[in-house]
Amino acid sequence: MTTTPAGEGGPTVDRARPRMEIRNRQTAGLTFRADQWAAKKAGAQATATVRAWGYAHLDEPDLDTAVRRLVQAAVADGGKRISVHLADQDHRILAVVLSHVAGAAPGEDAVLGELAALRTVVSCGSDIAPDGRRVWALLDAAPRPPRERRSGPAAGDGSDA
Repeated sequence: MTTTPAGEGGPTVDRARPRMEIRNRQTAGLTFRADQWAAKKAGAQATATVRAWGYAHLDEPDLDTAVRRLVQAAVADGGKRISVHLADQDHRILAVVLSHVAGAAPGEDAVLGELAALRTVVSCGSDIAPDGRRVWALLDAAPRPPRERRSGPAAGDGSDA
């Protein structure tokens, strides 16, 4: 907290605004009007943004679905805008959506169950901050190990006799 000189009323107190900081990785911030189209727009833009980061093995439908569900949860808080924040580290993608509704009540946790059911979601959660509710999901974007080939008798090796 800092104080700054003011006119006749004495010093004014500026309260430090809590902020989320993400450092030393690729990040993107996207802002949308909190309307019925926000989820579709956010899903598409988030997927395009992360695709540009070069994740060849990213499950794009999972990312799109996760971002859409996160945005729908934030829009339900009733604010005028929402923001989507993306970051990457160690082949994982973090998607955080803020509702920007001060004093927002905790939402239902159904969205967390839906997110957890997605194949690439490693973890997810929500919390309340002074600037609104945050809902987030961490997705795995690492290459999948190759499937093991079943070894069986080769054709024509005479093992049938």
